[in-house]
Amino acid sequence: MKFDKIRRELLALLGGMAATWPFAGRAQQPAMPVIGFLSSLTAGDQPRIMAAFSKGLSEAGYSEGRNVAIEYHFAEGQFDRLPAMAANLVRRRVAVIAAISGTPSALAAKAATTTIPIVFAMGSDPIVFGLVASLSQPGGNVTGATFFTVSLGAKRLRLLRELVPKAKTIAVLTNPNNPVQVTDRSDVEAAARAMGLQFHVFDGSTRSQIDASFATLARERPDALYVSPDVVFFNDRDYVAALATRLVVPAIFGDREMAEAGGLMSYGASRADAYRQAGNYAGRILKGERPGDLPIVLPTKFEFVINLKTAKALGVKFSDNLLSLADEVIE
Repeated sequence: MKFDKIRRELLALLGGMAATWPFAGRAQQPAMPVIGFLSSLTAGDQPRIMAAFSKGLSEAGYSEGRNVAIEYHFAEGQFDRLPAMAANLVRRRVAVIAAISGTPSALAAKAATTTIPIVFAMGSDPIVFGLVASLSQPGGNVTGATFFTVSLGAKRLRLLRELVPKAKTIAVLTNPNNPVQVTDRSDVEAAARAMGLQFHVFDGSTRSQIDASFATLARERPDALYVSPDVVFFNDRDYVAALATRLVVPAIFGDREMAEAGGLMSYGASRADAYRQAGNYAGRILKGERPGDLPIVLPTKFEFVINLKTAKALGVKFSDNLLSLADEVIE
């Protein structure tokens, strides 16, 4: 009897140990790295962004849920939310912060940490905003890709002027809360003066402010409209494009997505390619490369997109020359 009792106790002990073995084995597995995703865009744009970002990650050998996790933070165009979001990612000790689409998100990430690697994808010059020391050797913990959309104001204005050669007044819709807009506004203003155009600025940091600006535009009737490339307008692109069409004034935008949403025409570099490159850099950093050694990726292709459906609604006719310059014509 005493032997049977000892035997039962020994079997119970062995059974309990066996039950814990799988969990102990899993606990010893290396933790899956986490990418902190910090964006000025809306959560609704996640599929569009992640299609390109994930492609870049896969090029570096990573796939979300398989060997890397991603924690998402979308500011929905509210830049004042970004610092707290960035600080939260730092507290979480993520492996990399991907500051995607918007200089404010990259600036918030850089202000939050000097040690966690940061990869950005944005439309401004990273040197001007103090994000990196140089394009070829960024140094520090920040690198990424830029689509330089805010440096193309003069080119966009020339395209707009060719469409409306008799234009005398140009209205510019801009977001005063975005520091990047200072550069774009200066670029456009200089080009407008060189062309002899009168230049009027309208603010649009919120939907109510956008509505108020378009109400004023409807009364003043400018000859053409330039909508600055900005996260707020991009987030609300269907609405902004519809207001521009309703104004019955030729307009140009910075992102092809604006033309796809119904804007008359757009000129700029590919956001998607910058997102892909940011994903690739994030993967390479996870493998051990240092962000300061990865050169800033510059755009190599700029797209001119025309929406002929909107042109017909506005009664606007594009010249053969402009049509021949277009990379894509939406009909």
